[in-house]
Amino acid sequence: MSWRVVVIGHNAKLDYQMGYLVVRSQDVLRISLSEIGLLIIESTAVSLTSYLLNEMTKKKIKVIFCDEKRNPSSELLPYYGSFNTSLKIRKQIQWKETTKCAVWTEIVREKIQKQKEVLEKEGKEEASLLQSYMDQLQPGDATNREGHAAKVYFNAMFGMDFVRSEDNPINAALNYGYSILLSCFTREIAANGYLTQLGLFHENMFNPFNLASDLMEPYRPLVDDLVYSVQPEKFSTEEKHQMLSLLGKEVEINQRKEVLGNSIKIYAKGIFDALENDDIQCMRFYKAGA
Repeated sequence: MSWRVVVIGHNAKLDYQMGYLVVRSQDVLRISLSEIGLLIIESTAVSLTSYLLNEMTKKKIKVIFCDEKRNPSSELLPYYGSFNTSLKIRKQIQWKETTKCAVWTEIVREKIQKQKEVLEKEGKEEASLLQSYMDQLQPGDATNREGHAAKVYFNAMFGMDFVRSEDNPINAALNYGYSILLSCFTREIAANGYLTQLGLFHENMFNPFNLASDLMEPYRPLVDDLVYSVQPEKFSTEEKHQMLSLLGKEVEINQRKEVLGNSIKIYAKGIFDALENDDIQCMRFYKAGA
């Protein structure tokens, strides 16, 4: 499985040769495409060939482009991620509302559980309150236990004055980490032949990644925990690379140790199986470990 995250953060020319990404700068670096899971073009001073982009698309390598502030701004997404994409999309449109509701309920439950585990790890007494929200969870989260849990959780992690919409290094780090996760999930959705626009719960007409926004929810606490441990006082290149290290984190899923990117593949496949087979027992969630 592809595992390497490649970040190009300086003036360079990228092209393709015989199965390799070739990076031409002061030196010439060759990286096998078979090893690359994610390529981040962090600098606007990078040029690359369309042939390279085409080969990366064929191998389902996620490519993220950053703006002049080195923040993710766009990504390369293939039109066709699976040989039977048309069939998958027809099935996606026909997913039963009752099954979508059941799957979403379990996603919310798992997200709150993971938030609770982060609070317990950091010795926060608010963890017991999140347990009560899980106990009160109704189908489809009709009473918005997720929202109540999020408020308690973020205040416990980052202080009572913390507001997610503020412009500060903590929020910048959170948003950067979430954007990387979102990109990983859009890759898996496209690779499995589904539309990222059609979500289970998220249905914003201006969001082209509604389904990815749904699926990534239980993985957000991994970003939160990393940001809490780093406590960035600024958010620049070094802090961004610290956030990228999350993709190499090992978790347990399906009774096996997997790096985060591979766990996302397994988790996403379980979600799709649950939706296709009307059986939430197909769902597989990760365990963060120590």
